[in-house]
Amino acid sequence: MLINMIKNKFKIKFLPLLLSFFSLICSAHSEIMILNGCKNLKDGFIKNEYILDLKKSLMTRNYIYDSKTFKKHRTTDLSIKKKNSIERFIYEDKDLILTDKIGYPQFYTQLIFKKNDPIIKIKTVINNEAAVSKISTCNKVEIFQEES
Repeated sequence: MLINMIKNKFKIKFLPLLLSFFSLICSAHSEIMILNGCKNLKDGFIKNEYILDLKKSLMTRNYIYDSKTFKKHRTTDLSIKKKNSIERFIYEDKDLILTDKIGYPQFYTQLIFKKNDPIIKIKTVINNEAAVSKISTCNKVEIFQEES
C-alpha cells in the first residue's frame, strides 16, 4: 500500500516535468514569407501581395486591379471584383514552394515560389508537356519566424 502511494506521488510530480519537456521539444517554428509590390507581366495592380504561411500550408494573395486591368477582365467575366483575396494550399518540394494544382489532370497550372526570391513563376502542364514562365517580380520579400 505504501509503495503504491509513493509511486502515485512520483507520477504526480513527474507528470508536469514531462509535459513541459515535451512542450519544449514540440514547440513549432512557423515561417511566413510575404512578397509585396509584385508587378505582373500582363496585368496592372494597385496592390498585389502574396503571403505564404508554411506552417498552415496556405498562400493568401491580396490584390486590387488598376482601372485598365479591371475593365479588361470585366468585359469577359462579370464576376470579377476590383479588390479580391484568394487562398491556395501550398507545399514544399526541395527548395521550392508550390501551390496546389489548379485544373484537370491533362491541363493544370500552379504557382512556384523560392524562399527569399522576388520572382514568382507559373507552371502550366498540357497533356504532360510542362512549361514554366515568370509571371511576376516583387519589390520586397520578407520572412518572419514565429515561435509557438
